[in-house]
Amino acid sequence: MIKRLIQLFKIARKLSSSGALETIDQIYKIPLILKIFFDVISIGAPKKILISSKSSGEKLCDALEGMGTTFIKLGQFLATRPDIIGKELANDLEKLQDKLPPFSFEEAKLILKKEVGFKQFNNIIDLSKPIAAASIAQVHLAKIKIEDKEQDVAIKILRPNIEKVFNEELDALMLFAYVVENTIQKTKRLKLVEVVHLLREITNIEMDLRFEAAAANELFENTKNDNGFKVPKIYWQYTSKKVLTLDKVEGVSIRSHEALKEKKIELKKIAENLIQHFLRQAVRDGFFHADMHEGNLFVDNEGNIVPVDFGIMGRLDKYNKKYLAEILYGFIKRDYVKVAEVHFQAGLVPDTASKEEFAQALRSVGEPIFGQNIKDISGGNLLSQLFEITEKFNMATQTQLLLLQKTMVVVEGVARKLYPETNIWSVSRPILENWLESLKGPKATISSAIDTSGEILKRIPDLPEFMDKANYALQLIAEGKLNLINSNNNSIEMEKLKIKSFRNNILISILGIVIVSLVVF
Repeated sequence: MIKRLIQLFKIARKLSSSGALETIDQIYKIPLILKIFFDVISIGAPKKILISSKSSGEKLCDALEGMGTTFIKLGQFLATRPDIIGKELANDLEKLQDKLPPFSFEEAKLILKKEVGFKQFNNIIDLSKPIAAASIAQVHLAKIKIEDKEQDVAIKILRPNIEKVFNEELDALMLFAYVVENTIQKTKRLKLVEVVHLLREITNIEMDLRFEAAAANELFENTKNDNGFKVPKIYWQYTSKKVLTLDKVEGVSIRSHEALKEKKIELKKIAENLIQHFLRQAVRDGFFHADMHEGNLFVDNEGNIVPVDFGIMGRLDKYNKKYLAEILYGFIKRDYVKVAEVHFQAGLVPDTASKEEFAQALRSVGEPIFGQNIKDISGGNLLSQLFEITEKFNMATQTQLLLLQKTMVVVEGVARKLYPETNIWSVSRPILENWLESLKGPKATISSAIDTSGEILKRIPDLPEFMDKANYALQLIAEGKLNLINSNNNSIEMEKLKIKSFRNNILISILGIVIVSLVVF
């Protein structure tokens, strides 16, 4: 606890001195008690002056970049959650630069040798100085020997002690989020504890490069037969928790339009392929690259789109895949009753809501959009407006769909930069039609029947025991020996008492820190 409080004290001073706090106050008015706390705790700390001509969101980006890894990752995560921070700030945070100075070349070689072993390390030749350095890792180019042949590769190496630093700072932020949420009621809507918790889960996976390698490998397997899309191969014998080795990308950045034209690569085709490959991954595989900005996309000499950086991936279950395809296709056909029925069938809108009113609300989203030139319509923006409508009907927006919507906006933006006349809907239609047709064909029906039968057969041996337990429970309820409502309420009250006790202990500890800081500074 003491270590966490000391770390919290350091972060509070960092927040004040970086200018982040001042910027946050311009966007969300910070309660007076918090302002006083930060003013007291930052006494003596030099304050960074941010450029006043920039927007609040841009100034927050500058501040977060100056605060290091944890806060860069926090900003990147919040950029994917417009439901928490709002669209405008989320868009500003997308510009956050994930760049830091590289760590020493000698230290990189030591990590590499320790992680892959002495024998494999000796098979690595021509290791370059870092060609790119971000908050979590840096990238080197090299050659590796495989069966007496040399293979050009890129090697990603995790920063030294990054996990320890990140988790210590997140522990402190979790404590701070808990205190704020339980003392200032207005902050509950920001879901601070949930944000920090999800950030920890996501980034701890990102800091184990075996997970990124597995994601790249899964995407490789899913798309290896897709013409025009090529995922770099992973070299597992040169990959570990702190090292990731994959094919060096031989190609041109997708943002270099003139270089692509010089190679006789048709920009219109690349734009259409990008949209179709993204949609195919989402609705066919339920697994998609969720960070497809221009910096992570290359085009090789054969015209294949080559993605890199597999740290952020999206996953959809079979219900969300069907939901996505049905609603996008429904909007293409302008069949709002059908789109409404999909929501009700999937249980995404409460049965108490009116299907006719919901269809009318969907029409209010669709018709103004289709009043525009069809080539200007964004599928991502349509989903964004759809989620806003569904909130009014008490539909809980799912995080994975928000991630998909954000990625769709980015992909469409990249496609339109390549070829401004790209018609998103005519390009998307064949992918959605083919997939929906595959759901209704005889093969899909037989497969579904087999899956259902398998589940029933698996559960048959447990049926007698389940019936005995159910019978016993009903008997206890009939005799008045089991009161489900009171039991549930009692457990909730106990949890509330525990939370209050923990909160009071934290507040006393923080008060102690404030007093100490006043004495010291």
